[in-house]
Amino acid sequence: MIDRPWFKHYDEGVPQHIDYPKIPVHRFLEESAQKYPDSPCTIFKGAVIRYKEMNELTDRLAGALAALGVKKGDRVGLFMPNTPQFVIAYFGILKAGGVVVATNPLYTPREIEHQVKDAGIELMIVMSNYYNTIKKVQPQTSIKKIIVTNLKETLPPVVKLLFTLAKEKKGGFRVQIAEGDYWLQDLLKQYQPSDRPKIDISEEDVALFQYSGGTTGISKGAIALHKNLVANSLQIRHWMPNSVEGKEVVLMAIPLFHVYGMVAGMCFAICSGASMVMIPNPRDLKDVLDSIQKYQVSIYPGVPTMYNAINNHPDVLAGKYKLNTIKACISGSAPLMRETKVKFEQLTGGKLVEGYGLSEAPTATHCNPLYQDSPPGSIGLPMPDVDSKIISLDDEITELPPGEVGELVIKGPQVFKGYHNMPTETENALRNGWLYTGDIARMDEEGYFYIVDRKKELIKPGGYQVWPREVEEVIISHPKVLEVGVAGIPDPYRGETVKAWIVPKPGVSLTEQEILDWCKERLAKYKIPTQVEFRSELPKTTVGKILRRELVREHKEKTAAS
Repeated sequence: MIDRPWFKHYDEGVPQHIDYPKIPVHRFLEESAQKYPDSPCTIFKGAVIRYKEMNELTDRLAGALAALGVKKGDRVGLFMPNTPQFVIAYFGILKAGGVVVATNPLYTPREIEHQVKDAGIELMIVMSNYYNTIKKVQPQTSIKKIIVTNLKETLPPVVKLLFTLAKEKKGGFRVQIAEGDYWLQDLLKQYQPSDRPKIDISEEDVALFQYSGGTTGISKGAIALHKNLVANSLQIRHWMPNSVEGKEVVLMAIPLFHVYGMVAGMCFAICSGASMVMIPNPRDLKDVLDSIQKYQVSIYPGVPTMYNAINNHPDVLAGKYKLNTIKACISGSAPLMRETKVKFEQLTGGKLVEGYGLSEAPTATHCNPLYQDSPPGSIGLPMPDVDSKIISLDDEITELPPGEVGELVIKGPQVFKGYHNMPTETENALRNGWLYTGDIARMDEEGYFYIVDRKKELIKPGGYQVWPREVEEVIISHPKVLEVGVAGIPDPYRGETVKAWIVPKPGVSLTEQEILDWCKERLAKYKIPTQVEFRSELPKTTVGKILRRELVREHKEKTAAS
């Protein structure tokens, strides 16, 4: 029997166990449409789609997809940013018995082609500005049909008019689609809610193929069942005991094509009857701040870079925005620095805590309690019904005691089924019911977990072991540093050495010597960067995770060129 010291640190009202209904995930939408038919489901530039309407639109699309040949288990591609159409498409696919494959709309044709081929996608639903990209990919793949939508379809009348006029000045609005492709708007008019196919979809059926971003190797399709998404949506909902069903407003400023936004944002919101404020471009800070204030956002799942940007925004510092409606924010995808947390909580009055998750357990497995003080640097406690332990890096079996560093392994109702078409990878990840995360971590005596780093990103200068995150945490604590990335680069003498890429805070002067002096006081000699590069920005994933591998690639290219 595994020891679970974390239970005693749960917030009041958070259960140790949840009774999970045996339902497909789209039942959440149907239930919220019954309970809150006139409550906003999505808010986009002022235009509102209410829960009853959203449920009917997804029924219509399910009918259209069935008529176009989508059968139970077919994978359907989804290629668009955060808009109401994403929600319509997502739940329409599920209601038709399909499997959602949501792809990053910023991907190149090569990256898209791999995922389409691997998943066997025959139908894609795309935003019009990405239509030509998908058409380039189509001849090399199994794609037979494309459904196209555009921003104009869900804009309010005044904004729609201005948007149309602006587009007309640039030479027209609607792209020309090929014969055999369809406009989403036309299909939603053509089919009725009663056309939705009458098929049995259970909690054991596949709901999602979530492809990893490929930052640690080849992109893999993690298979999630309906029950995995249902479980994690309810775990997140119960983790916020002070949230009020049918009353919350969730800011959707993290990409919905990523499981973090999809589950911790969209699915959580829909199972809670909450309103979702859609932000198509997460980097549009003005849209984020305007939306928080205008719609009185209460829950804001995000990433550290977004919270940090708000903390340092001149209009926020000048008091031009009222952000005091924010109650709870769960930060994921990257380490949340203490300074970012404290400052954001001071500015908003809300709670900001770090959580942890991965595509293979879509999406959250650990989180810090919202209403208790947590130890700095922790990813928090295992969520209800999640068991977690640290196992030896040597034999990958022995459970380690508190304080020792090893691989984080997890067991819970949200753990995925396996990787599509990758039996060896699946066997490596799932062993005796446990998910091997590939993250190096430790647990303290109280049951709080701490990520040390990724297994594959360990730096070994002269035979020593250096975890990039530890060095990053030291450098980010410097008062002049805005962002930092640390990775290992080739070194002729040590084999590998530590390099730091730093973005200084606006308007400050920062030197390499200042950074080295700061590190000398806080790090062992072998952990101190031997190279420091100052930059205006760092490469990131669409959810704000710094791409260390990209920094190393750029360094190697520059070195080779010189």
